[in-house]
Amino acid sequence: MKIAVAKGDGIGPEIMDAVLTIFEANQVPIEYEVVDMGKWVFDKGFSNGMTPEAQHAIEELGILFKGPMETPKGKGVKSVNVTARKTWNTYANKRVFQSLHGVDTVFSKAGIPIDITIVRENIEDTYGGIEHMPTHDVALSRRFITRPGSLQVIKYAFEMAKKNGSRRITCGHKANIMKLTDGLFLECFQEVAKEYPELRSDDIIVDDLAMKLVVRPQDFDVVVLTNLQGDIISDLCAGLVGGLGFAPSANIGDHIAIFEAVHGTAPDIAGKNIANPTALLLSGITMLRHLGFMKNAAVIENALLYTLEQGIHTGDFGSKSIPGKNTTEFSQAIISNFGKTPEHGAKPVIPNMDVTPTVFKLDHNQMMVSEETKKEFIVGVDMFIECSEQPEYIAKKCQRHGGVKFNLVNISNRGTQVWPTGSVYTNLVNLYNVRFESLDGSPLHQQDVLGLYVSLSGDFKICSSELLNMSGGKRAYSLAQGQ
Repeated sequence: MKIAVAKGDGIGPEIMDAVLTIFEANQVPIEYEVVDMGKWVFDKGFSNGMTPEAQHAIEELGILFKGPMETPKGKGVKSVNVTARKTWNTYANKRVFQSLHGVDTVFSKAGIPIDITIVRENIEDTYGGIEHMPTHDVALSRRFITRPGSLQVIKYAFEMAKKNGSRRITCGHKANIMKLTDGLFLECFQEVAKEYPELRSDDIIVDDLAMKLVVRPQDFDVVVLTNLQGDIISDLCAGLVGGLGFAPSANIGDHIAIFEAVHGTAPDIAGKNIANPTALLLSGITMLRHLGFMKNAAVIENALLYTLEQGIHTGDFGSKSIPGKNTTEFSQAIISNFGKTPEHGAKPVIPNMDVTPTVFKLDHNQMMVSEETKKEFIVGVDMFIECSEQPEYIAKKCQRHGGVKFNLVNISNRGTQVWPTGSVYTNLVNLYNVRFESLDGSPLHQQDVLGLYVSLSGDFKICSSELLNMSGGKRAYSLAQGQ
């Protein structure tokens, strides 16, 4: 089997070489094609951080094993890490956090074992990076949560939990505030949960989850979240087991998978041969199991666990009474412990699976559209206008443009209603949302909305607009605070 390898920036090449040395010593039956990705590729003029040859190789091979990569600052370019995940639709970010003997934490000292798997949606949310400044004072970000995308990652999480014999699967969300976006994600979770009655499923508000993870992390097993919330919570969980240096990461898609260390490039220690390769090694072990190399994965992981139990460590962790090893010495210690069994958390050594790589040749983009079961129609429009006047002034002008089809029902500022009722204690910025709805609740046409747009533009700069839809007799839009 052949996979693509991108060594990364900073300490990336050192820790990748250390991991590949361990794989080769264990005779892992994999060949490697090194591809060009990272900051130095940005610097050569490739705006997505990878060469066309690298993209072609990864799409041909289906597996990317990558070191940490840096995104140049202040150059208006996107993160190569996020670009890779989104380009190849690796919709599920799986990160396993387990207590490691030899890595002291508050919880290990208290005898509290941690074994938490975070499954983070990896494509959508604010990570679309779709941002605008409609006025000089206001920046907007669009947040996309889709039904097909949510179902993809949630079904993956349930299947993984079932396969691993998990005791509990939890949906972390903020549906109490973001009732449409997080509400849709939670709705999809509850829908999928019905297909897995053997699994205990529940949900929790994400801020409460953050507190409970710190107070009683042993209560959680598998947690599935949206992209941004999952990013934050997964780093919190890394802190529970010793830091990002012990946090493996797998990005799983239907056709391509990416295995990587999620910690930084640590340029201050690059080239000194003192970096800790454990996170990348754990990610590589996850990759081996994904590819069916169960025996290799178990032997290497057992050797790593045994090494840690013996107090062998790099300089960033472990007992100060035992001198730290450099990167090469640490990896050689792991190799010397092949075949040894750790006292805690030993993995069963089972034969490798007979795996034939599946080659996908796609000739078009997959369109993900769920069946539309509810009748949908337009009942109004939100017009976002730039203005520094008081709400009453804006209302008086807007009411002149409603005509025979529209009624001005609400004006809000930063999501809070300021007209027809509001408070003078609400501070305002120069971007208002003026909401028009049809006079009698009857359906409208886009042409009606365009006519209103043209009329209103005579008095205001219209920065953007959003249609107000009804779906199945329910509002498909949120109300303003106080409306």
